Amino acid sequence: MTILMEKEVDDELDFDYEKVLKNVIKEAVRQEKCPYECEVNLTFTDNNGIRELNRDFRDLDIPTDVLSFPMVDYEAPADFSHLDSDEAVAMYFNPESGELLLGDIVISIERAREQAKEYGHSLKREISFLTAHSMLHLMGYDHMADDERIIMEQKQEKILNTLGITRD
Repeated sequence: MTILMEKEVDDELDFDYEKVLKNVIKEAVRQEKCPYECEVNLTFTDNNGIRELNRDFRDLDIPTDVLSFPMVDYEAPADFSHLDSDEAVAMYFNPESGELLLGDIVISIERAREQAKEYGHSLKREISFLTAHSMLHLMGYDHMADDERIIMEQKQEKILNTLGITRD
């Protein structure tokens, strides 16, 4: 699995974020039973950087906590069955590594700090939650309807609980 991480901001995190978030990403892929080696890009920015992306891609000129940019089109969440065709391989797989290009995650560290304080838990928990949430988006999940939201919330908690990342 290839996990590329980039920090666009000079903001120090008080935990080994590379190790923690790689584990979150791997656990999400494991729990969703993705049969392929994957590639994920994770970028850290600030409120202004994510506001610009939100404006450019979602026509919302406000900062947000996290944005997900899935590369794969799914017929149903975590349904990888359509990815074995030649056309899918050409569209969704890195030709050099052969890995499935799941997509990109962008997190505002600034907003994550605000939310961690607001929710009364650690920055590690908040950024791990945002990463798990985005990984589910990269695998076709959404939360527009209540039933979808409930499924995502349960899956997010399971990923984090498996790794011992609690609300403490």
